[in-house]
Amino acid sequence: MKKNMGGLDRGIRIVVALIIAALYYYKVIDGTLGMVLLALAGIFLITSFINFCPLYTFFGLNTHKKNN
Repeated sequence: MKKNMGGLDRGIRIVVALIIAALYYYKVIDGTLGMVLLALAGIFLITSFINFCPLYTFFGLNTHKKNN
């Protein structure tokens, strides 16, 4: 797996995941929508920690700066 996510993408995904988790914790969102958003937040966290997004590969995107 080549890294294909830049620092800004990672930061945005982490912030969005934390916001979703907080909204679920404080019961602003709940039920099926809450569970779906929590799953999305988990995916955001996993992809941001491994610096790889499968959808970026599918669409041919790459925001990772290469150090050569």
